[in-house]
Amino acid sequence: MTAQGGGTTGARLLLRRLRALMAEGGTAEERLQRIVRTIAAGMVAEVCSAYVMRPGEVLELFATEGLKLEAVHRTRLRVGEGLVGDIASHARPLALADAQTHPNFAYRPETGEEIYRSLMGVPILRGGRVIGVLVVQNRTARQYTEEEIEALETTAMVVAELIASGDLVPRAETRSTEGIGLLPTRLEGLSLCPGLAIGRAVLHKQRPSLVEIVAENPVRERERLASAVAGLHRALDDLLQTAEHSGGGEHVDILEAYRMFAEDRGWLARLDEAIASGLSAEGAVLKVQNDARVRMSQVVDPYLRERLSDLDELADRLLRHLAGAAAAIALPEKAVVVARTLGPAELLEFDRKRLRAIILEEGSPTAHVAIVARALDLPMIGRVEGALARIEERDRVIVDADNGQAFIRPGDDIEEKVAESMALKAHRRAVFASVRELPSVSRDGVALSLSINAGLLIDMQHLAASGADGVGLYRTEIAFMVRDNFPDVAQQTEFYRRIYEQAAGKPVIFRTLDVGGDKVLPYWPRSGEENPAIGWRALRIALDLPTLLRQQARALIAAAAGRPLDMMFPMIATAAEFTAARRIVDIEVARARQRGIKAPEPLRVGAMLEVPSLIWELPSLLAEADFVSVGSNDLAQFFFASDRGNPRLADRYDPLSPAMLLALSEVARQCAAARRPLSVCGEMASKPIEAMALLGVGIGSLSMAPPAIGPVKLMVRSLELDPLRNYMSGLIHHPHASIRQELMAYARDHGVTF
Repeated sequence: MTAQGGGTTGARLLLRRLRALMAEGGTAEERLQRIVRTIAAGMVAEVCSAYVMRPGEVLELFATEGLKLEAVHRTRLRVGEGLVGDIASHARPLALADAQTHPNFAYRPETGEEIYRSLMGVPILRGGRVIGVLVVQNRTARQYTEEEIEALETTAMVVAELIASGDLVPRAETRSTEGIGLLPTRLEGLSLCPGLAIGRAVLHKQRPSLVEIVAENPVRERERLASAVAGLHRALDDLLQTAEHSGGGEHVDILEAYRMFAEDRGWLARLDEAIASGLSAEGAVLKVQNDARVRMSQVVDPYLRERLSDLDELADRLLRHLAGAAAAIALPEKAVVVARTLGPAELLEFDRKRLRAIILEEGSPTAHVAIVARALDLPMIGRVEGALARIEERDRVIVDADNGQAFIRPGDDIEEKVAESMALKAHRRAVFASVRELPSVSRDGVALSLSINAGLLIDMQHLAASGADGVGLYRTEIAFMVRDNFPDVAQQTEFYRRIYEQAAGKPVIFRTLDVGGDKVLPYWPRSGEENPAIGWRALRIALDLPTLLRQQARALIAAAAGRPLDMMFPMIATAAEFTAARRIVDIEVARARQRGIKAPEPLRVGAMLEVPSLIWELPSLLAEADFVSVGSNDLAQFFFASDRGNPRLADRYDPLSPAMLLALSEVARQCAAARRPLSVCGEMASKPIEAMALLGVGIGSLSMAPPAIGPVKLMVRSLELDPLRNYMSGLIHHPHASIRQELMAYARDHGVTF
């Protein structure tokens, strides 16, 4: 490291000294001053300074060795201001041989730092958050090494524990100073799983307090870590066994991937290296977790960032095993769990009979915990800033996950209205359940088909529960996205075989791998395209890398084992692309027969119509395709040249425009003439008014999210189809931006139930 002996020995010696200082008497600020003095000496630096985060994202100088003492508590920098603020805003180290020439350098005359040329600083992290910055400075233009940066990061962990203890800065400062904890309030967030719930808040603090960061005996710490890791593995195995006995599903696959993550040799090796540097087992877990957060802080891909949440949960669970507190938290009746983040294993450990909803400060729709929440139909909102600071234990909480908001300590009037909404929802669910087993037949006797969209094994339970006719769209890519490596043919075959078993004889249409665009596999490099939605994605990738499609087709054929197989290709722009893809499937069918494997009977290969250019090639396409499925989400996006993720354009174009419906009407006409089945999957099929419009232009098969089956079936059974189609044949030629209002009026006048 420096004059202290170099390398691991020097770092361990410094940590030993810091541990002794933490145990000494005096105020927390006096201990912090002794700590920075010791760090400066240990790292042969003229200056060592500790900045602490204060309310309003202000970094305040709390202790220094080398700068003017009158600057303590006087020098303040906002996050992003100066080099100290830059370190805090990016949560990453900074080492500069000539700091004053850096464009972010901010001179503070009260510090007297103008005589110091070089600077090295690291964030002080706690629970993934920056709570301060630790800095060393030298008069000479010093080139700080990676080893020195790592040593300073390790010592920053000691400072983090001092700050987090509440002795240096009162914990109350992290909460509101205006008494908001006693008043009703509304918090905004992002809906991760829709629903309404009322309950009492349970604040979920994942990490136990750490007794020691550094340790004298690395052998003993390795033994403690090995015992805790073994306990972690046993607990995950027990959870896996329970999940499998409860019927299996995609949450089992997620737990299996999570269990593999817990056995990752690289992770365990980094823990061992951290212990070798002089850290305790707990300190090693914390250091490796902080290192991962720093490395991942600049990652843009949301899926990869969410995998960091899995690592966070593993680290927190391991800390609980080290502390001997591995048991799941006990919940009161009607609990609303509030946490910074949760992993899928933790969510599955909660008592489902008592848990009503989840509020997270972090989280995204692609997170494993969100996937499991949707499978459990558990209301969940994420990205609720300051939730843990603004919600008190046992507060009355209303979670409106339909609209991404939570009401904390609500008034009686709000609670009464929400209770009425929940009762109305329960009544509607009962009505939907009453028609579950009834056929999807219109009042004038036209039989229609309503299927569900799925992408996880756990979604398959909704097939019987909803009364759907089958799975009109199975998104195979989701199983690829929740893994850490590309599944081989055997793994894919087993996965598809389980889907067949869950379908229990009902038809399933498998969409081949649709990645690229906003769906990135974590083990593939990002392409860096300017327009990924219309770039190298879906079938385009499969045609350029035909082995991917061949392996998937091979697995689907093997899983079918002579049963019917329906598969379709996404993102087809020309009929020639469909022909090329179908030839690949034909090769795999011939290969299966040569090897004595039963070929699917029948095999139907279809095309997804998402790119408008394909409409003008329908005759050529229908000569080869066995069926067509309209992907309404992408088709609308490309039809109107409107990014569906852009909030400024969200309401500009209506899929119920005459132009869109005319195009769909023409597709329906040509498919009917060619006797090719046509369906629509996507958001248009999931909403009763849009579904009614689709039926009105001649489309008789719809595939939707499982909760939409009940409302759409009620609409179908209250509708006379022939009069609607006669009405719409003229309506879609009107020069309006949308015919939504006309259709709503028609539904009211003709007793159509929504």
